[in-house]
Amino acid sequence: MGGFIDLRVDVIPGGMETYGVSENAIFMPGNTDPQYSEWLAFSGTSVTLDGEQRYLDSHLSYQRACLHAIDYLTKFGYSPEQAYLLLGAAPIEGRLSGVVDIPNACATVYIPTAIFDFPVAPTASGPVQIDPGIGAPHSSFD
Repeated sequence: MGGFIDLRVDVIPGGMETYGVSENAIFMPGNTDPQYSEWLAFSGTSVTLDGEQRYLDSHLSYQRACLHAIDYLTKFGYSPEQAYLLLGAAPIEGRLSGVVDIPNACATVYIPTAIFDFPVAPTASGPVQIDPGIGAPHSSFD
């Protein structure tokens, strides 16, 4: 994959102590386009597929949010693999939505609707069926 980076660094003498970031750096992402305004959000909690509660496991809750998004996208005609690849390449946003609701951790994955050339929001008429092409093989998870 081709790409580029434009990096600018300001050295602030004593800045780490001044801003209280002695153990980690902070950064300000540059202006990025496009900026999306409409999203579909999928949440997950720290409960395994077998129903086992994992105490405040934010990694599991994020994984479950991604699995919910993948399941949703398959309703439109994507294979699970294609949906997984889409999540890996799309400008999604992932958030830890709650780690204070003991014993549950909650994570949310946001997918911008503008990246699709068909409607992906839920409607009474059901999901639009698309031909996703051959970007990834179709298989079943039996």
